Amino acid sequence: MRHLLLAIGLFSAFSQAECPVWTPARQIVEIAALEKQLRQWDDAYYRQGVGLVTDERYDALQSRLQSWQRCFQPDSDLRHPQLSTDGKILHPVAHVGVKKLKDKQAVAGWMENRRDLWVQPKIDGVAVTLVYQDGQLQRAISRGDGLRGEDWTEKARRIPAIPQSIPFREGQAVFQGELYLMMNGHRQAQHGGKNARSKVAGALMAKQQTDVLGNLGLFIWAWPDGPPTLAKRLKGIRDAGFTDIGPWTRSVQDADAVQKWRRRWFESPLPFVTDGVVVHSDPGLQGSLWMPDLGNWAVAWKYPPPLVSSEVRDVAFTIGRSGKISVVLNLEPVQLDDKRVSRVSIGSLKRWREKDIVPGDQVTVGLAGQGIPRLEEVSWRVAERLYPRPPDRRQYTMLSCFQPVKGCKAQFLARLEWLGGKQALNFSGIGPRTWQRLVNSGSLTHLFSWVTLSEERLRTSISVNQHIAHILWQQFQLSRQQPFKRWVRALGVPVPESALRALTDDSWDELLSRTEEQWLKLPGIGVKLARQIGVFLNHPEVREMIAALK
Repeated sequence: MRHLLLAIGLFSAFSQAECPVWTPARQIVEIAALEKQLRQWDDAYYRQGVGLVTDERYDALQSRLQSWQRCFQPDSDLRHPQLSTDGKILHPVAHVGVKKLKDKQAVAGWMENRRDLWVQPKIDGVAVTLVYQDGQLQRAISRGDGLRGEDWTEKARRIPAIPQSIPFREGQAVFQGELYLMMNGHRQAQHGGKNARSKVAGALMAKQQTDVLGNLGLFIWAWPDGPPTLAKRLKGIRDAGFTDIGPWTRSVQDADAVQKWRRRWFESPLPFVTDGVVVHSDPGLQGSLWMPDLGNWAVAWKYPPPLVSSEVRDVAFTIGRSGKISVVLNLEPVQLDDKRVSRVSIGSLKRWREKDIVPGDQVTVGLAGQGIPRLEEVSWRVAERLYPRPPDRRQYTMLSCFQPVKGCKAQFLARLEWLGGKQALNFSGIGPRTWQRLVNSGSLTHLFSWVTLSEERLRTSISVNQHIAHILWQQFQLSRQQPFKRWVRALGVPVPESALRALTDDSWDELLSRTEEQWLKLPGIGVKLARQIGVFLNHPEVREMIAALK
């Protein structure tokens, strides 16, 4: 089963990742550690029928181990799940599998020269072969490697969705389908996978009796040597006593139609968990000629995964304008919905230490509100833990780095970006790169030294043409006309917005003359914040900048 599940590709980032730069000794240690964990999960899954890890996490780590093997052990066989038996029962008709296509354009290309196509939901369950002889269920076989599988006949006798006899009384009839966990109004877009696949596999592999078997459904997606037309096959499947798949089998002429059904089934209530759609054409080939991985008559277009896994390339530390240190993980780029994700913020140093993340670890990432990447979990930690050294928290405060001196570049740039933003002086087209170039050129000696730059100095320091230099210079000069409160924001005085709106001061002299008691009268300011404002405004560097601005 895991052989097929690994092909799903929800978490395939590792197959494309660059090889880690490790010593031979570390290669052995890292591969052995991950291999040991996968063996433990295999043992629980295949021998005890217990899933200790989600399908997605298992698949991601299995894919990662294989990528390491390609890097460091290219002559060895890739590691595959360790099955509880050899799976020696021969399928009368091989399971061919389906190729996964990445987008609508690829689906359109595949459909281009094909006719009489239909689309079905891709049920997220476990594949099975059912063999009937003279109308009686003779054998149920797991997919295995596509040619041979395990004997599930005894379990099949206790699954109500599998007819024990069918009204075809002569010869052999073979059906292939998906055993799934029956759901009530499951909306894939809202509820996700529910780990349903693992629950089904666990029930089929468990040695002890389980009530889950009574809650399994069956979706027949192939009748290899059945009637020649789709309509007759659908009728025959229904007449045989299987679940009617007619409502889930829709004729399609183009990729637009496939996309319509894909979106509808993703959002609508369904009786099963799905992970995409499958587009079928007529095989035009006798079942005896089918072979694994050679079924070019069907393709899958999967749903975008709600979560993806990626490897941490490095751990970066950012310093905000107030001196707060934040941690950002730079990742192997992965596709998440319609976004290309290569970075995710995890917040404070404390949270980073709690999460215990170093380069080489694997993390799972999702999307929070407004499509912002969010760390969901650390799914694997490398054995050798090489921790990057974070900045000294004591070095950075709300009163540090008003100048681009050594160790201050990051906070100084954050202050510049803040003062030029919409909340302060609202410069148009002046972003991080422009500020970076001005700082690198040595043109800025303190937070407001850009006010005195000439057009010529701007042109030469950041290598722009005269027109661009004039636009920048003009914006800097027009900033003098901005309301006083915007300059208070630009300086970074820690006055909350509610208090700033209520502030009647219209000059630096008025602001500096305020007492702690007067600050306390403004909304949103308590004793602690009033003292912080006083400390900020009386700091020597702040006083110097205010004097220059005046």
